[in-house]
Amino acid sequence: MEYILIGPALLFSLLILVSAFFMVKQQTAAVVERFGRFVAIRSSGLRFKIPLVDRIAGRINLKIQQLDVIVETKTKDDVFVRLKISVQFQVIKDKVYEAFYKLENPHDQITSYVFDVVRAEVPKMKLDYVFERKDDIAIAVKRELNEAMLDYGYDIIKTLVTDIDPDVQVKAAMNRINAAEREKVAAEYEAEAERIKIVAKARAEAESKRLQGQGIADQRREIARGLEESVDVLNNVGINSQEASALIVVTQHYDTLQSIGEETNTNLILLPNSPQAGSDMLNNMIASFTASNQIGEEMKKQNAARGLGKNKSE
Repeated sequence: MEYILIGPALLFSLLILVSAFFMVKQQTAAVVERFGRFVAIRSSGLRFKIPLVDRIAGRINLKIQQLDVIVETKTKDDVFVRLKISVQFQVIKDKVYEAFYKLENPHDQITSYVFDVVRAEVPKMKLDYVFERKDDIAIAVKRELNEAMLDYGYDIIKTLVTDIDPDVQVKAAMNRINAAEREKVAAEYEAEAERIKIVAKARAEAESKRLQGQGIADQRREIARGLEESVDVLNNVGINSQEASALIVVTQHYDTLQSIGEETNTNLILLPNSPQAGSDMLNNMIASFTASNQIGEEMKKQNAARGLGKNKSE
C-alpha cells in the first residue's frame, strides 16, 4: 500500500518540476504573470517559472510582419479608386510590455490609421496624380502610423502602395485615351515620314528636270554650233546661206527618214501636212542638189589645182 501511495506523489512531483521549465522560440518573447499580475518578459531559450504560481500570459512575435489593407476612396476628380497599402511593422524588443498590455488588436489599430490617412490624402489629388505620387501617400501613412503606434510598442518599418485599382469604367476610358494618344502619335510619325518622302521625291524630280533641261540646252547649243559650222563651210565654197540652209534641212529630213526606216516594228508614216508641203520639199531638194553639184565642181577645181602644183614642183 505504501508503494502505491508513493508512486502518485512522485509522479505529481515530476509534473510540477517539468511545468517549472518552458521553451521560448527565437524572435519570440514570453510574458509571465504571477496571480494575474505581470512579473517578467522572457526571451528565447529554456526558461524557469514557479509552478502553480507563475503562468505564461502570452507570447509576442518579434519578427517583421506585414499587413495588407485595402482602402476604397474618391479622388479630387470624383473617381472611386481602391488602394492596397502594405504595412510592414515589428514589435520593439524594449517595449514588449506596451505591445502586449496596451493594445488588444494591433491589426485593427493599424488598419484604422491607414484608412484615416489614405482618405485624407487621396481626395486632394486627381487620379493621374495618385499614380504619380503614390510614394507620397506611402510616406504620409508611415509618418502617421509611426507617431501613433510607437506608444504601443510597434515600429513601422515601411509602407508601400502596392496596387491602385480605379473603377472598371474609368480604366476602360483611360485605356481608350491612351490608345487614342498612341494612334495620334503614330499618325503624326506616319505623316512626317510621308512628308519627307514627298519632299525627297520633289527634290529628285526638280534635279532631274534641271539636268534634263541642261542636257537639252547643251544639245541645242551643239546643234546650233554644228549648223553654224556647216553654213560657214558651204559659204566658203560659194553657196549662199539660203541654199546652205535648204541643203541642211533636206539632209536632216532624209537622215530622219532613214532612222525611222531602220526600226522594224514602227508604224509611223510621215506625210506632208499642207498643200504646199510637196512643192516646198521639191524646191528644197532641187536647191540641195544644185548646192551639191556646186560643191562637187568646186572640189574638182581644187583637186586639179593641187595636181598642177605638184607637176610644177617636179
